[in-house]
Amino acid sequence: MRNPVAAAAHWFAGVLARRGVIDADRGARTVDLAWPRMVTGVARLSQRLADLAMVGAVLGPAAIAGLAFAFAYWQIGNTLSLGVSGGTIAQVSQRYGAGDHDEADLAVKQGLILGVAIALPLTALFVTYSTDLVSLLANDPATIAYGATYLAVAGLAIPFEFVNKVSSRTLVGADDARTPMLVRGSGAVANVVLNAVFIFGLGMGVVGAALATLIATVFVTAAFLLGFLVGRLPWSGPFPITLTTTGPFFDRRLMGELTSLSLPLMGRWLATTLVVFPVLAIVATFGPVVVAAFEVARQIRQLINAPNWGFSLAASSLVGQSIGGQDPSEARAYARDILRFTVVTFLVVSAVVFAFARPIAWVFVDDPGTVDRAVPFVRVAAVSAVGFGVDGATTGALRGSGDTRWPFYGKLVGLYGVMLPVAYLATVTPLGITALYLALLAETAVPAAVTYYRFRTGAWLPTVPGQAAVTTD
Repeated sequence: MRNPVAAAAHWFAGVLARRGVIDADRGARTVDLAWPRMVTGVARLSQRLADLAMVGAVLGPAAIAGLAFAFAYWQIGNTLSLGVSGGTIAQVSQRYGAGDHDEADLAVKQGLILGVAIALPLTALFVTYSTDLVSLLANDPATIAYGATYLAVAGLAIPFEFVNKVSSRTLVGADDARTPMLVRGSGAVANVVLNAVFIFGLGMGVVGAALATLIATVFVTAAFLLGFLVGRLPWSGPFPITLTTTGPFFDRRLMGELTSLSLPLMGRWLATTLVVFPVLAIVATFGPVVVAAFEVARQIRQLINAPNWGFSLAASSLVGQSIGGQDPSEARAYARDILRFTVVTFLVVSAVVFAFARPIAWVFVDDPGTVDRAVPFVRVAAVSAVGFGVDGATTGALRGSGDTRWPFYGKLVGLYGVMLPVAYLATVTPLGITALYLALLAETAVPAAVTYYRFRTGAWLPTVPGQAAVTTD
């Protein structure tokens, strides 16, 4: 019997296919690969929202604001792990599509090694200097204390998160999105349950939220490594790719390729992360209540973005496999259909969140004044999420072909050329908080425009000898 989430996704794809929006076969294959990642995204992002909701219920807006600053630093590690794992999926999907399993095995090992090497210094920095780091952004003593406490404990989980990202993307690149869903989804559920036990049952507050994150992340890492070494897990099918415990562990050519693929992705995601620091500093000038409202809206927007966990990675995998199979026309067709599928999905989800913004805000705060402040932020975030959809789908297609530079350029222009200057207007013009709304819109709209332009040119598609160049309409 088909999973109800998969059944709903296939039904929606069928509706779009009957209306001529996408091809039925490509839509079905996209759903098969994407829906487990969507479920994983909802589960993983829900655990962050659970942190905010549970901590906020016990400790109030100052604690939510503290977690906002701690999350900003945590995202540096998460960002860099996305870069390494994004480079890994490009290598794995192309080699898996070409049937070269030995090089795929080596690519995964090098992705894991590179990820841990980057993560360890970050962990040392966050654990040792947590109070100093949060103090750079916040000026409220309670907010600083909450944020530093969370960062010092949760920072220990960063090396494990790198391993989890590379492992998950490896399986998706080999057409297995179900196993990462089961493993990471189980970790997310464990995180939420541990949150409830530690925060409400044991009264551990922020420490409990951070400890729950650490334990759940370690659990996911152990499950992935066991599956790669043994070939399966008790609750999943066989892994499409397994890892050997013998050499080789390093190849200069493959590592050079991985680095060239990963660095632009790291830069792109790091640009996304680092801009949050000056923006949060600007928001902090309006007080902890506005910081809490702003952070709740941002995290809800991330939850709206959960479909991109599936669509973007499906685009990378299916485009990469088509290119590996010497079929750029099929790669273009998959990219086009996934983009259309993504945009329609985001329009529907964003409309629902916009309509129910007030009851959503009540989940996180119980003060009417704070809710009134949060509602417009949530509605603006819902509208801006559509830009995430366009950017994610087009970036996934470009990434599958090995073109990782243009998405990086889009982020740089959008975040630093437009979003940050607009946010700064909040402190120096009568616009005030309205400028923060405009900044949230610019954060997604400009990168989406840049990557879509590159996508439309078709220049990211390779030319097969004997075939005409393929353009994207």
